Amino acid sequence: MKKKGNDAKNKSLEAEVQALSENFRKLEVENGETEKGANEVKESETEKDANVVKYWTQADKYNTPLNEEEHTAVQKAFSSANDEVLVTDKHLNVEITVKDLRCLKPRRWLGDEVINVYFQLLKERERRDPKFLKCHFFSTFFYNKLINGGYNSVRIWTSKRNLGYSLLDCDQIFIPIHKEDHWCLAVINKVEQKFQYLDSLKGEDNKVMEVLQAKYYVDELKDKSGEVTDVSFWKHEFVKDLPEQKNLDFNKFDCGVFMIKYADHYSRGSELCFNQDDIPYFRLKTAKEILQLRAE
Repeated sequence: MKKKGNDAKNKSLEAEVQALSENFRKLEVENGETEKGANEVKESETEKDANVVKYWTQADKYNTPLNEEEHTAVQKAFSSANDEVLVTDKHLNVEITVKDLRCLKPRRWLGDEVINVYFQLLKERERRDPKFLKCHFFSTFFYNKLINGGYNSVRIWTSKRNLGYSLLDCDQIFIPIHKEDHWCLAVINKVEQKFQYLDSLKGEDNKVMEVLQAKYYVDELKDKSGEVTDVSFWKHEFVKDLPEQKNLDFNKFDCGVFMIKYADHYSRGSELCFNQDDIPYFRLKTAKEILQLRAE
C-alpha cells in the first residue's frame, strides 16, 4: 500500500511540474506576442503619423485659404439675383449665372454648367503651365451621347480643328459619368495603359469600362490615326485608394465635388491628398476660380 501511495504521489507531482512547465511556456509565448504586437502597433502608428504628415504636406501645396476679399466676392455672388450673369467668356464659350454657381453652396449637387466650366479652366491651366499633364476633359454630356448614338455621334467632338490639339497626344482623358443622382469619373490613362473608374462611394461599373474601351477608344484611334490599335490588354482599374465620401445619408450631395477634384489632382500628376473635411473649402475655392476664370 505504501508503494502504491508513493507512486500516486509521484504521478501527482509530475503532473504539477508538467502543468507549471506548460504555463511557463504559454507565458513566454504570450509575452513574445505582446512585445511583437506592441512593436507592430508602434510601427503602425509611426507609419500612420508619417502618412498624416505626407497628406498635409501634399495638401498644403494646393489648398490656399481664400483671403477676405475673395471670400466676400463668393458670398456676394451666392446672394445675388438668380438670373444675374456673373462671368462670361466668348473664347471659352462660358456664361455662368448666380443660379448656376449656387450649386457650390453647402449640401447641393453640382450642376453641368459648373462642372463643364471647371474642366475648361483645368485645360486652360495646362495651356498656361507645361508642368501639368496633357489632358482632355470631356463635357458631362459626352458619355450619354456616346451610349445613345454610338461613336459616330461624338466623332467630330475631338477633331483637331475643334480641339486645337490632338486627342491622341493626351496623357489622360477624363469622362464624367452621371448616374441618376451620383457623379463618378472615368479616365482613359494612356501613360499607364488602363481604363480607370473613380467613385467616391467605391462603386464599380464594368459597362463604363467596356464602352470606353471597345465602343469608343478603339474607334477614336482608328478615326484619328488611320491605324487599328490593340488596347484589349489594357487594365480595367476600379480605384479604391481614393478619398471617400462620408455623407452617406439620402442626400449624397458631395459626389460632384469629389469627382472634379479627382480630375484636378490626376491632371497635376498628384496623389489624391484630400478628404471629406476639405469639401467645404473646395466648394468655395471652385466658386472663386470660376469667378476669376482661372484654376490654380
